[in-house]
Amino acid sequence: MKKLKCHCGSVEAEININNLDKVLRCNCSICKRRGAIMSMVNNNDFKITKGRDKLSLYQFHTKVAKHFFCSNCGVYTHHHPRSNPAKTGFNLGCVDDINTFELKDVLVNDGNNHPLDKK
Repeated sequence: MKKLKCHCGSVEAEININNLDKVLRCNCSICKRRGAIMSMVNNNDFKITKGRDKLSLYQFHTKVAKHFFCSNCGVYTHHHPRSNPAKTGFNLGCVDDINTFELKDVLVNDGNNHPLDKK
């Protein structure tokens, strides 16, 4: 079990992970700007334990994906991707015992050419 928290500590979550199977960055318009390194778990493996009322939701384009951030400090904590809403992507930078600068094999997800955008 890992603990996630935003910068100011208003939002906290517990993440049920044993190892990081997939570590990624994304080149879509929002991820490129926020620059976070993320991982994913099933929704039932991610639980907000503090500050649900402090979370703000941001949606754009198709308004299917849900991007959450702390309304106090502005830090992106997690999201539900439109390609798989049964998953929760989370900001590895919000997990104190993970040093994102030491992570190897960070994949780049091509969200800029999202398959749901193809006609």
